[in-house]
Amino acid sequence: MTYMKTLSAALLASVAFAGAAAAECEVTLRSSDTHPDGYPTVEAVKQMGAMVKERSGGRICIEVLHSAQLGEEKDTIEQTKFGVIDMNRVSMGPFNSTVEETKVVSLPFIFRGTDHMHRVMDGPIGEEILAAFEPHGFIGLAYFDGGSRSFYNSKKPITSVADLAGMKVRVMQSDVFVDMMSALGANATPMPYGEVYSALQTGVIDGAENNWPSFESSGHFEVAGYYTLNEHLIVPEALVMSKVSWDKLTPEDQALIRQAAKDVTPINRELWAAREKVSEEKVRAAGVQIIDSIDKTPFIEAMVPVYEKHANTPKLKDLVTRIQATE
Repeated sequence: MTYMKTLSAALLASVAFAGAAAAECEVTLRSSDTHPDGYPTVEAVKQMGAMVKERSGGRICIEVLHSAQLGEEKDTIEQTKFGVIDMNRVSMGPFNSTVEETKVVSLPFIFRGTDHMHRVMDGPIGEEILAAFEPHGFIGLAYFDGGSRSFYNSKKPITSVADLAGMKVRVMQSDVFVDMMSALGANATPMPYGEVYSALQTGVIDGAENNWPSFESSGHFEVAGYYTLNEHLIVPEALVMSKVSWDKLTPEDQALIRQAAKDVTPINRELWAAREKVSEEKVRAAGVQIIDSIDKTPFIEAMVPVYEKHANTPKLKDLVTRIQATE
Protein backbone atom coordinates (compact mmCIF):
# COMPACT_ATOMS: atom_id res chain seq x y z
CA MET A 1 0.00 0.00 0.00
CA THR A 2 1.43 3.37 -0.99
CA TYR A 3 1.66 6.51 1.07
CA MET A 4 -1.12 8.18 -0.93
CA LYS A 5 -3.63 5.52 0.17
CA THR A 6 -2.97 5.64 3.90
CA LEU A 7 -4.96 8.68 5.10
CA SER A 8 -8.02 6.97 6.48
CA ALA A 9 -10.10 6.29 9.58
CA ALA A 10 -7.01 6.35 11.82
CA LEU A 11 -6.29 9.95 10.81
CA LEU A 12 -9.89 11.00 11.38
CA ALA A 13 -9.84 9.35 14.79
CA SER A 14 -6.66 11.20 15.76
CA VAL A 15 -8.22 14.51 14.71
CA ALA A 16 -11.30 13.81 16.83
CA PHE A 17 -9.13 12.90 19.83
CA ALA A 18 -7.00 16.05 19.44
CA GLY A 19 -10.13 18.17 19.19
CA ALA A 20 -11.58 16.67 22.36
CA ALA A 21 -8.33 17.21 24.27
CA ALA A 22 -8.04 20.80 23.05
CA ALA A 23 -11.59 21.54 24.21
CA GLU A 24 -10.32 21.38 27.80
CA CYS A 25 -8.20 24.52 27.28
CA GLU A 26 -9.26 28.15 27.45
CA VAL A 27 -7.34 28.93 24.26
CA THR A 28 -6.69 26.42 21.49
CA LEU A 29 -4.28 27.39 18.72
CA ARG A 30 -4.67 25.33 15.55
CA SER A 31 -1.33 24.66 13.85
CA SER A 32 -1.00 23.40 10.28
CA ASP A 33 1.68 21.21 8.68
CA THR A 34 1.67 19.54 5.28
CA HIS A 35 3.80 16.62 6.52
CA PRO A 36 2.53 13.38 8.09
CA ASP A 37 2.28 12.53 11.76
CA GLY A 38 5.70 11.63 13.17
CA TYR A 39 7.57 13.97 10.83
CA PRO A 40 10.21 16.08 12.68
CA THR A 41 8.41 19.41 12.15
CA VAL A 42 5.09 17.92 13.29
CA GLU A 43 6.66 16.38 16.39
CA ALA A 44 8.48 19.62 17.23
CA VAL A 45 5.24 21.63 17.26
CA LYS A 46 3.62 18.91 19.36
CA GLN A 47 6.45 19.23 21.89
CA MET A 48 6.10 23.00 21.79
CA GLY A 49 2.41 22.50 22.54
CA ALA A 50 3.29 20.40 25.59
CA MET A 51 5.58 23.19 26.83
CA VAL A 52 2.93 25.85 26.28
CA LYS A 53 0.22 23.83 28.02
CA GLU A 54 2.44 23.15 31.04
CA ARG A 55 3.76 26.70 31.33
CA SER A 56 0.29 28.22 30.99
CA GLY A 57 -1.14 25.97 33.68
CA GLY A 58 -3.28 24.18 31.12
CA ARG A 59 -4.88 27.34 29.73
CA ILE A 60 -3.33 27.24 26.24
CA CYS A 61 -3.22 24.25 23.90
CA ILE A 62 -1.74 23.81 20.44
CA GLU A 63 -3.66 21.42 18.22
CA VAL A 64 -1.37 20.14 15.46
CA LEU A 65 -3.22 19.33 12.24
CA HIS A 66 -0.73 17.41 10.12
CA SER A 67 -0.91 15.72 6.70
CA ALA A 68 -2.25 18.87 4.96
CA GLN A 69 -5.59 18.51 6.72
CA LEU A 70 -6.08 22.27 6.42
CA GLY A 71 -4.68 22.48 2.88
CA GLU A 72 -1.36 22.67 1.10
CA GLU A 73 1.19 25.27 2.20
CA LYS A 74 0.30 28.04 -0.25
CA ASP A 75 -3.38 27.84 0.75
CA THR A 76 -2.71 27.71 4.48
CA ILE A 77 -0.59 30.87 4.31
CA GLU A 78 -3.67 32.86 3.28
CA GLN A 79 -5.77 31.21 5.99
CA THR A 80 -3.12 32.02 8.57
CA LYS A 81 -2.94 35.67 7.52
CA PHE A 82 -6.64 36.09 8.17
CA GLY A 83 -6.67 34.15 11.44
CA VAL A 84 -8.55 31.09 10.17
CA ILE A 85 -5.42 29.10 11.10
CA ASP A 86 -3.52 30.27 14.19
CA MET A 87 -0.09 28.77 13.58
CA ASN A 88 1.66 27.36 10.54
CA ARG A 89 4.86 25.53 9.76
CA VAL A 90 5.76 26.36 6.17
CA SER A 91 8.86 26.18 4.02
CA MET A 92 10.29 29.56 3.06
CA GLY A 93 9.55 29.01 -0.65
CA PRO A 94 5.79 29.69 -0.56
CA PHE A 95 6.48 32.89 1.43
CA ASN A 96 8.78 34.32 -1.26
CA SER A 97 6.09 36.38 -2.97
CA THR A 98 4.86 37.81 0.36
CA VAL A 99 7.96 38.40 2.51
CA GLU A 100 10.76 39.37 0.14
CA GLU A 101 13.51 38.70 2.67
CA THR A 102 12.64 35.00 2.53
CA LYS A 103 13.81 34.93 -1.09
CA VAL A 104 17.42 35.36 0.00
CA VAL A 105 17.48 32.29 2.26
CA SER A 106 15.70 30.39 -0.53
CA LEU A 107 18.47 31.06 -3.04
CA PRO A 108 20.35 27.98 -4.27
CA PHE A 109 23.70 27.40 -2.55
CA ILE A 110 23.32 30.52 -0.35
CA PHE A 111 24.39 28.37 2.62
CA ARG A 112 27.65 26.42 2.67
CA GLY A 113 26.09 23.70 4.79
CA THR A 114 23.64 23.07 7.62
CA ASP A 115 25.97 24.45 10.30
CA HIS A 116 26.39 27.67 8.32
CA MET A 117 22.60 27.96 7.97
CA HIS A 118 22.18 27.53 11.73
CA ARG A 119 24.76 30.23 12.49
CA VAL A 120 23.03 32.66 10.14
CA MET A 121 19.47 31.98 11.27
CA ASP A 122 20.38 31.90 14.99
CA GLY A 123 21.95 35.37 14.75
CA PRO A 124 20.88 38.91 13.89
CA ILE A 125 20.11 38.04 10.26
CA GLY A 126 17.63 35.40 11.36
CA GLU A 127 15.97 37.81 13.81
CA GLU A 128 15.74 40.43 11.07
CA ILE A 129 13.96 38.02 8.73
CA LEU A 130 11.55 36.87 11.45
CA ALA A 131 10.65 40.52 12.10
CA ALA A 132 9.98 41.01 8.38
CA PHE A 133 6.92 38.74 8.60
CA GLU A 134 4.91 41.07 10.86
CA PRO A 135 4.02 43.82 8.35
CA HIS A 136 2.46 41.09 6.21
CA GLY A 137 0.18 39.73 8.93
CA PHE A 138 2.39 37.05 10.48
CA ILE A 139 4.48 36.72 13.62
CA GLY A 140 7.72 34.88 12.94
CA LEU A 141 8.39 32.53 15.86
CA ALA A 142 11.20 30.16 14.93
CA TYR A 143 13.12 28.33 12.24
CA PHE A 144 13.02 24.57 11.88
CA ASP A 145 15.39 22.40 9.89
CA GLY A 146 14.27 21.40 6.43
CA GLY A 147 17.39 19.54 5.39
CA SER A 148 19.28 19.72 2.12
CA ARG A 149 17.17 19.43 -1.01
CA SER A 150 18.44 17.36 -3.94
CA PHE A 151 17.07 16.14 -7.25
CA TYR A 152 15.27 12.86 -7.82
CA ASN A 153 13.57 11.45 -10.90
CA SER A 154 12.14 8.38 -12.58
CA LYS A 155 14.18 8.50 -15.81
CA LYS A 156 17.94 8.43 -15.35
CA PRO A 157 20.87 9.30 -13.05
CA ILE A 158 21.54 13.05 -12.94
CA THR A 159 25.31 13.53 -12.79
CA SER A 160 25.64 16.95 -14.44
CA VAL A 161 23.68 20.07 -15.34
CA ALA A 162 23.33 18.73 -18.88
CA ASP A 163 21.35 15.74 -17.60
CA LEU A 164 18.55 18.08 -16.47
CA ALA A 165 17.97 19.50 -19.95
CA GLY A 166 14.31 19.27 -20.91
CA MET A 167 13.27 17.33 -17.80
CA LYS A 168 9.92 18.23 -16.21
CA VAL A 169 10.77 18.86 -12.56
CA ARG A 170 8.28 19.75 -9.84
CA VAL A 171 9.19 22.71 -7.64
CA MET A 172 7.47 24.56 -4.82
CA GLN A 173 5.23 27.41 -5.89
CA SER A 174 7.98 30.01 -5.84
CA ASP A 175 9.47 32.12 -8.64
CA VAL A 176 12.94 31.56 -7.18
CA PHE A 177 12.65 27.80 -7.65
CA VAL A 178 11.07 28.13 -11.10
CA ASP A 179 13.98 30.30 -12.23
CA MET A 180 16.48 27.93 -10.61
CA MET A 181 15.22 25.08 -12.78
CA SER A 182 15.15 27.23 -15.90
CA ALA A 183 18.79 28.21 -15.29
CA LEU A 184 19.62 24.50 -15.19
CA GLY A 185 17.83 23.84 -18.48
CA ALA A 186 14.88 21.96 -17.00
CA ASN A 187 11.16 22.68 -17.30
CA ALA A 188 9.94 23.79 -13.89
CA THR A 189 6.48 22.55 -12.89
CA PRO A 190 5.10 24.33 -9.80
CA MET A 191 2.82 21.91 -7.99
CA PRO A 192 1.41 21.36 -4.47
CA TYR A 193 3.39 18.78 -2.49
CA GLY A 194 0.41 16.45 -2.16
CA GLU A 195 0.10 16.02 -5.93
CA VAL A 196 3.70 14.99 -6.60
CA TYR A 197 3.37 11.24 -6.02
CA SER A 198 0.65 10.72 -8.62
CA ALA A 199 2.39 13.12 -11.04
CA LEU A 200 5.58 11.06 -10.84
CA GLN A 201 3.64 7.82 -11.10
CA THR A 202 1.72 8.89 -14.21
CA GLY A 203 4.59 10.69 -15.93
CA VAL A 204 3.11 14.17 -15.67
CA ILE A 205 6.52 15.11 -14.27
CA ASP A 206 9.89 13.39 -14.59
CA GLY A 207 11.26 14.39 -11.21
CA ALA A 208 11.23 16.67 -8.21
CA GLU A 209 13.62 17.89 -5.52
CA ASN A 210 13.51 17.49 -1.77
CA ASN A 211 15.32 16.21 1.32
CA TRP A 212 15.76 12.63 2.56
CA PRO A 213 12.79 12.60 5.00
CA SER A 214 10.37 14.11 2.48
CA PHE A 215 11.56 11.81 -0.31
CA GLU A 216 10.97 8.85 1.98
CA SER A 217 7.86 9.81 4.00
CA SER A 218 5.95 10.91 0.90
CA GLY A 219 6.61 7.59 -0.79
CA HIS A 220 8.20 9.39 -3.75
CA PHE A 221 11.10 6.93 -3.65
CA GLU A 222 8.62 4.27 -4.76
CA VAL A 223 8.13 6.01 -8.11
CA ALA A 224 11.44 7.86 -8.56
CA GLY A 225 14.42 5.51 -8.58
CA TYR A 226 17.27 8.01 -8.93
CA TYR A 227 18.41 10.45 -6.21
CA THR A 228 21.28 12.88 -6.82
CA LEU A 229 22.94 14.44 -3.77
CA ASN A 230 23.72 17.83 -5.27
CA GLU A 231 22.20 19.63 -2.22
CA HIS A 232 21.25 22.77 -4.14
CA LEU A 233 19.01 24.15 -1.41
CA ILE A 234 19.23 24.30 2.38
CA VAL A 235 16.04 26.21 3.10
CA PRO A 236 15.00 26.74 6.72
CA GLU A 237 11.36 26.15 7.60
CA ALA A 238 9.38 28.96 9.22
CA LEU A 239 7.04 28.56 12.18
CA VAL A 240 4.70 31.54 12.11
CA MET A 241 1.57 32.68 13.88
CA SER A 242 -1.32 34.73 12.56
CA LYS A 243 -1.05 38.32 13.77
CA VAL A 244 -4.84 38.27 14.13
CA SER A 245 -4.56 35.40 16.62
CA TRP A 246 -1.42 36.84 18.21
CA ASP A 247 -3.08 40.15 19.02
CA LYS A 248 -5.79 38.34 20.99
CA LEU A 249 -3.18 37.08 23.47
CA THR A 250 -1.89 38.94 26.51
CA PRO A 251 1.73 40.16 26.39
CA GLU A 252 2.56 37.49 28.97
CA ASP A 253 1.12 34.71 26.83
CA GLN A 254 2.87 36.09 23.75
CA ALA A 255 6.19 35.93 25.62
CA LEU A 256 5.39 32.39 26.76
CA ILE A 257 4.78 31.24 23.16
CA ARG A 258 7.91 32.97 21.85
CA GLN A 259 10.03 31.27 24.49
CA ALA A 260 8.51 27.86 23.82
CA ALA A 261 9.24 28.27 20.09
CA LYS A 262 12.83 29.15 20.91
CA ASP A 263 13.15 26.24 23.33
CA VAL A 264 11.82 23.67 20.86
CA THR A 265 14.21 24.69 18.05
CA PRO A 266 17.16 22.51 19.22
CA ILE A 267 14.72 19.65 19.77
CA ASN A 268 13.58 19.96 16.17
CA ARG A 269 17.21 19.83 15.02
CA GLU A 270 17.81 16.63 16.96
CA LEU A 271 14.64 15.07 15.60
CA TRP A 272 15.60 16.12 12.08
CA ALA A 273 19.11 14.70 12.22
CA ALA A 274 17.82 11.37 13.52
CA ARG A 275 15.05 11.19 10.92
CA GLU A 276 17.46 11.97 8.06
CA LYS A 277 19.50 8.88 8.93
CA VAL A 278 16.44 6.64 9.15
CA SER A 279 15.03 7.95 5.86
CA GLU A 280 18.33 7.57 4.02
CA GLU A 281 18.68 3.98 5.23
CA LYS A 282 15.14 3.14 4.11
CA VAL A 283 15.63 4.69 0.66
CA ARG A 284 18.95 2.92 0.10
CA ALA A 285 17.47 -0.38 1.25
CA ALA A 286 14.65 0.04 -1.28
CA GLY A 287 17.20 -0.03 -4.09
CA VAL A 288 17.07 3.60 -5.17
CA GLN A 289 20.20 4.52 -7.11
CA ILE A 290 22.04 7.22 -5.15
CA ILE A 291 24.38 9.52 -7.07
CA ASP A 292 26.53 10.90 -4.26
CA SER A 293 29.73 11.91 -6.03
CA ILE A 294 28.97 15.02 -8.03
CA ASP A 295 30.77 18.23 -8.93
CA LYS A 296 28.58 21.04 -7.60
CA THR A 297 30.61 23.82 -9.24
CA PRO A 298 28.69 23.90 -12.57
CA PHE A 299 25.39 23.95 -10.65
CA ILE A 300 26.60 26.89 -8.54
CA GLU A 301 27.87 28.78 -11.58
CA ALA A 302 24.51 28.35 -13.33
CA MET A 303 22.79 30.24 -10.48
CA VAL A 304 24.30 33.66 -11.30
CA PRO A 305 21.18 34.89 -13.19
CA VAL A 306 18.93 33.66 -10.37
CA TYR A 307 20.82 35.81 -7.86
CA GLU A 308 20.79 38.78 -10.25
CA LYS A 309 17.02 38.55 -10.65
CA HIS A 310 15.92 37.81 -7.10
CA ALA A 311 18.51 39.60 -4.96
CA ASN A 312 17.87 42.72 -6.99
CA THR A 313 17.53 45.51 -4.42
CA PRO A 314 20.17 47.08 -2.14
CA LYS A 315 18.48 45.50 0.89
CA LEU A 316 18.45 41.98 -0.56
CA LYS A 317 21.97 42.29 -2.00
CA ASP A 318 23.16 43.33 1.45
CA LEU A 319 21.49 40.27 2.99
CA VAL A 320 23.28 38.01 0.51
CA THR A 321 26.62 39.64 1.28
CA ARG A 322 26.11 39.36 5.05
CA ILE A 323 25.05 35.72 4.84
CA GLN A 324 28.04 34.81 2.70
CA ALA A 325 30.33 36.66 5.10
CA THR A 326 29.03 34.80 8.15
CA GLU A 327 31.67 32.38 9.38
